[in-house]
Amino acid sequence: MLIRRCSALLAAAALVVGAGACSGTSASSSAARTLTIANVLDNNSFDPTQLNIGNQMQYWSPVFDTLLTRDKDNKLKPWLATSWAYDAKRTTLNLKLKSGVKFTDGTPFDATVVKDNLTNLAAGTGQNAYMSRSIATYQIVGPTELNLKLKAPDPGLIDYLASVGGVMASPKSLKSATVATVPVGSGPYVLDKTGTVAGSTYTYKRNPGYWNAAAFPYDKIVIKPMTDVTARLNALKSGQLNATLTDTNSLADAKRTGLTVNTTPVNWNGLLLMDREGKLVPALKDLRVRKAINFAFDREAILKNVSHSEGALTTQIFNAAGDGYDKSLDSTYNYDPSKAKQLLAEAGYGSGFSITMPESPGFAQYNAIIEQQLAAVGIRVKWVKVPVNAVIPEILSGKYPVVFMTLGSQSAWQDIQKAVTRKSPWNPLKAGDPQLDKLLATAQNASEAQLPAAMKAVSKWLVDNAWFDPWYRENSVYLSDAKTAVAMQAYNVAPGISSFSPKE
Repeated sequence: MLIRRCSALLAAAALVVGAGACSGTSASSSAARTLTIANVLDNNSFDPTQLNIGNQMQYWSPVFDTLLTRDKDNKLKPWLATSWAYDAKRTTLNLKLKSGVKFTDGTPFDATVVKDNLTNLAAGTGQNAYMSRSIATYQIVGPTELNLKLKAPDPGLIDYLASVGGVMASPKSLKSATVATVPVGSGPYVLDKTGTVAGSTYTYKRNPGYWNAAAFPYDKIVIKPMTDVTARLNALKSGQLNATLTDTNSLADAKRTGLTVNTTPVNWNGLLLMDREGKLVPALKDLRVRKAINFAFDREAILKNVSHSEGALTTQIFNAAGDGYDKSLDSTYNYDPSKAKQLLAEAGYGSGFSITMPESPGFAQYNAIIEQQLAAVGIRVKWVKVPVNAVIPEILSGKYPVVFMTLGSQSAWQDIQKAVTRKSPWNPLKAGDPQLDKLLATAQNASEAQLPAAMKAVSKWLVDNAWFDPWYRENSVYLSDAKTAVAMQAYNVAPGISSFSPKE
């Protein structure tokens, strides 16, 4: 999941970056076809069952191909799969595959390999195992064709095939003792063991047998995990890096020093009103109370003062590039503390009530705002200090009725699986509603033409019922030097390796 600040905090607690992480040769002239970038996190694993999207995608995208890919306009395109098509019921997905592709251990890519990878992912324990768990059986039509037979329609499956759900590794490597450290893919690069020190530097060199080498202009890729934003910015300014993720606080310095600013709005910032059924705080079961919380926050001021106006105001969780986004919903809850007080009084909470929230050092600049603006309408916040390495487990524990988060957003159905259904990990109190269940079932079974309207209906229900309190979608800020072009991606805070190219 795409949680930039919090993930960086967790990595900082678990990872010590060596003093030499920013030293060494320049990222510029001497190696005209070398790309050197810094990542806010260390690589978690090369095991296909443990791969993540977000920042850590940069580590695996050089070595693994996916079945589908996305172009610069976020449109799905063929990759290892040359075509895809559903049957009328959308429960059988036919894939036709590229022939002649081999993994770096010499194993040919074929339909059986696709089955092996998808079943391996579904049986795994990684957070993206759900991406192939909707597949019930596999029908191998031939070496370059297979049918995926689904348990029920899965509107997100095609999107997943362009992400972790479509990663293809050599089947010989899947159960290898070195699967976490030695990737065996069919991608444009191979991991260079001699140039790689876990936690410090990951070096990739060209795969000499790659089937589409022209699409990847660099001869070598170097990725340095660096958790400190100041260190990353200084390394970029001094020429040790070609590009890196920073944050909105770095913009003025970046522009002043001539760096190129690349942005894309992926994460939404705001509150998850997790206790929608009032199990922990009875007041939150009342829709008027949840609406009051939405009216209580000055989204525009927070965006301006905390994120330097880098983003777009929103009251919905779905990505603006996806099929569930409805622009008309974004003005549903304009800042109106008087309206918030009125709603609380109508609900019988004119004297207010208290909520408990986890307090993380990484969100300190938001914590004070949350406390002040909720107190202004009569809601008192009791903070519980949470260790930096326990933020996500605590949030997902079900202990808290309300939490703040900066949460990544991809396709609408993927966001639904993450945070909306009764089984979603980001719905730890397992809240549900019969009307919402019907809308989700309609979306799940919708035809391709009907799907956008069905997803928008889900979004409208979530906004009208104040299941969340999004404030704005913050721009992900990715800086690059004068020699490097970067194409940002709508569904990921950090661009994949295919998104970089030398400027002519």
